[in-house]
Amino acid sequence: MTSEQLFTYFPNLSEKQKQQFEQLPALYEFWNNQINVISRKDIDQLFERHVLHSLGIAKVMPFLPGESVLDVGTGGGFPGIPLAILFPETKFYLVDSIGKKIKVVQEVAKALGLQNVRAAHSRAEQVNEKFDFIVSRAVTRLGEFYPWISGKFSKHSKNKLPNGILYLKGGDLTDEIRESGLEVAQYYLKDYYSEEFFDTKQVIYVKG
Repeated sequence: MTSEQLFTYFPNLSEKQKQQFEQLPALYEFWNNQINVISRKDIDQLFERHVLHSLGIAKVMPFLPGESVLDVGTGGGFPGIPLAILFPETKFYLVDSIGKKIKVVQEVAKALGLQNVRAAHSRAEQVNEKFDFIVSRAVTRLGEFYPWISGKFSKHSKNKLPNGILYLKGGDLTDEIRESGLEVAQYYLKDYYSEEFFDTKQVIYVKG
């Protein structure tokens, strides 16, 4: 997938946003050689498997100016960095328990000139702030994830869905959802994207 193919899914990008997205492959290739944050086979498919996948959240929930979003277990900055490019007036806080990954996030955000990104070497349980939404990409099973972030949501919702979790997951989630005991909404990324990679990928929404 090229950047041009990515842009067909998001046709209203500014020139600055396009340039920021186009910088991502070189930035991640450079940092991946220093600190391995993306598997070698995926680095060649960065736009599809990492950037467009992250932006699946945006298809479900267009964040509003002034909203705050916590990205838990961000790794090298996914889904937080692509979302921060797409929503420059939304505040993003990216955390990961592995410090060297956060260094990559900080360097990438700096190189892109992202003023709306903070990043910290921290576990979700240690974050003492409230957010409108919490995003993540398959860091653990939903039932294990929810206790880490319960109680971290702002009470006042402004968006089309009440404040909550937007969680990127793949495969058959029937058992995982049932065992979590949570009430969820499932959004299938194949409804938004035509690439085969997204056939089993979903955004799981849980009200906070």
